[in-house]
Amino acid sequence: MASLAPLAVVLPILGAALTFVLIRHSRAQRAVSIGLLALTLLLECLLLASVWDGGTTAVTIGGWLPPWGIVLVVDQFSSLMLVVSTVVSLAVLVYATGQGMADGDQDAPLSVFHPTYLILVAGVSNAFLTGDLFNLYVGFEILLTASYVLMTLGGTGPRIRAGVTYVVVSVVSSVLFLIAIAMIYGATGTVTMADLAIKLAELDPGTQTLLHVMLLVAFGIKAAVFPLSFWLPDSYPTAPAPVTAVFAGLLTKVGVYAMVRTETLLFPGENLNTPLMVAALLTMVVGILGAIAQSDIKRLLSFTLVSHIGYMVFGLAMSSIAGLGAAMFYVAHHITIQTSLFLVTGLIERRGGSSSIDRLGGLAKLSPVLALLFFVPGMNLAGIPPFSGFLGKVGLMQAGVSLGTPLAIVLVVGGVVTSLLTLLAIARVWNRAFWRKPEDAEYPDPVLQRPGTVGMLPRTMVGSTAGLVLFGVALTVFAGPLFRVSDQAATEMLDRSSYIQAVLGDEAPVPPIPKTLPAEAVQDGGSK
Repeated sequence: MASLAPLAVVLPILGAALTFVLIRHSRAQRAVSIGLLALTLLLECLLLASVWDGGTTAVTIGGWLPPWGIVLVVDQFSSLMLVVSTVVSLAVLVYATGQGMADGDQDAPLSVFHPTYLILVAGVSNAFLTGDLFNLYVGFEILLTASYVLMTLGGTGPRIRAGVTYVVVSVVSSVLFLIAIAMIYGATGTVTMADLAIKLAELDPGTQTLLHVMLLVAFGIKAAVFPLSFWLPDSYPTAPAPVTAVFAGLLTKVGVYAMVRTETLLFPGENLNTPLMVAALLTMVVGILGAIAQSDIKRLLSFTLVSHIGYMVFGLAMSSIAGLGAAMFYVAHHITIQTSLFLVTGLIERRGGSSSIDRLGGLAKLSPVLALLFFVPGMNLAGIPPFSGFLGKVGLMQAGVSLGTPLAIVLVVGGVVTSLLTLLAIARVWNRAFWRKPEDAEYPDPVLQRPGTVGMLPRTMVGSTAGLVLFGVALTVFAGPLFRVSDQAATEMLDRSSYIQAVLGDEAPVPPIPKTLPAEAVQDGGSK
């Protein structure tokens, strides 16, 4: 089954080509894009099932064996990310299709949107599956090129300005990544990550640290880790609702995935854990303080997106089974919940005429279904029990307490404070946009005076949003099994032997992992 892994990249590319051919047949274009993405999701579910039963597997492309050829690696983390990302991508695609049909394709022209969107999905899948650094760079460039087009759909002034900022920042991070790849190849003679896991350990510590920092900076920009997150709140809110949703859900998480993969496979140990923890704390606190200051829901959610990246970096920086496992669970949770909230914000803007809480009011009465669709993921994001956001944060806090270092305890406190401030930000949106009367808004919009409920919103958009919200609830219902598989994935990633030997063969040596923390701290961290 793992031999079918390349289809996770090939099918979206094939779909992009077919939808481009069908550029004048919008109905066929919609059917092809949704159908092929659904088929991709089915394939990825089969890959996930095969990996849990059979372990990590590698697929060589074109018959060229590593480290000379391109290799795709399917392990538990990559297969989980594939499934979650494609579920979210499919929901957003259905939402965008409904919006396009309702608006006459004015804001997101189907002829451009569908092929570009599928190319974006192919780039994301390639980044999750790739087993070498240069192909990871190619995956980033594929998804970033597609995102440039999607961000500027409609050609409005604000979108073009935001697109320019996004392009400049993305190019800078890509150039840094490419320079790091060139230096790594010059030092080791390979870009295959399994091979690098062996050869990087043979370099002197100074060279290792330089290469390590360069990769972290490049991925930190893509993941929006503070202080490299300045670009995100000004870039994402200007795009069309479905584009903003998929960007918020996926693009930064690809950066987080790259950080997790390189930290656990190429640079194991705790050499840069202290700077990572400091960056995680600042990302959480600065991001949520920025969210509280916003009056526009999309900008508020963009700042919470930055803030909650800090939780994932915190889990990674602990270098323990419990910390990494909780971070994996939280990545899956956050992809789903953040995307759901941006889709709901698109519905709010459509029903209320604005996304500014200064102009909104009474939406709970005008559209109870819309209120429910916001309330559930909003409480989930804030970490209210028993939702998956609460469970993921508890897992991270437990891992931090088990680690027991002063900085880890400070981060636990920072995580709790960030969660409370997230609840405050969500409650502020709820009280002003949903709870108060429309006439009490500072600048009431005339559209709020029109009675009606969900009937005013396209059913396709509401249905896809509701489906994604239910998927987020399912993460809560199945949190126990998901935590077990996350811990199992974390155990394999920290061990590294299954990944290295799946790519290079059972005889490949696995270098020892340097440890600067007490061994019992790592072991206790995995006793969830």
